[in-house]
Amino acid sequence: MTNEPVSGAPEARLSSSVGDYLKTIWLLSTNGGGAVATGEIARELGVTAPSVTGMLGKMHAQGLVQYQPYKGAELTGEGRREALRLVRRHRLLETFMITELGFGWDEVHAEAELMEHVVSDDFTERLAAHLGQPLFDPHGDPIPQADGSLPKAPHTPLAHLQPGERFVVHRVLSQDSEVLAYLESLGVEPGAELRLRQREPGGNLLLLDRTVPGSAGGPGEPGATRQLSLSRELAGMVLGQALSHQ
Repeated sequence: MTNEPVSGAPEARLSSSVGDYLKTIWLLSTNGGGAVATGEIARELGVTAPSVTGMLGKMHAQGLVQYQPYKGAELTGEGRREALRLVRRHRLLETFMITELGFGWDEVHAEAELMEHVVSDDFTERLAAHLGQPLFDPHGDPIPQADGSLPKAPHTPLAHLQPGERFVVHRVLSQDSEVLAYLESLGVEPGAELRLRQREPGGNLLLLDRTVPGSAGGPGEPGATRQLSLSRELAGMVLGQALSHQ
């Protein structure tokens, strides 16, 4: 797909609700591809199916989506450009709040949702420059670049790990503050090194070792491990790179 710039063009101020629909369709389509059903959009946004149908009809008239009743919606080129612009703003704002303001990674999503609709493209690009043009936010989510490209990243789910395999966490697919706080308490966050010891019978619980960074005077020796367990459902939200058996 040809990359389309997500900034630099004159800004057409969309309503926050239209922006939320664009982002939702883009996020859902990146997981499965193709048209996104109205029911999926309704569940993600917490609205009724008739509300989704009405909004998609308006967005179709604006040239932001291709929509046919009972077949779902796909973003047009313009719709995708606007969605990426918002996602870029959102993930840069989250990065700034965590790295510069001391917010926890479980605290920033709602704040970024509010701000992404009001900051300008000029502010966004100055923020990106201030942060050193990051490719990923602290959750490991790729930040759309100004030229419309998306950085590539490891995407193997932790849930697919085999006993004895090691794994480096890159990304957590959740914005739920309770999920993020829980994973952080276990040390399951980008950069963490894990090893699957075994699965409980039935495979619904993963028993893992996490390498403790450790340092002189720190809480652990370099290479020490901490044992933890994680449900298959939560492990499916953790993406990264599987390494060789050891």
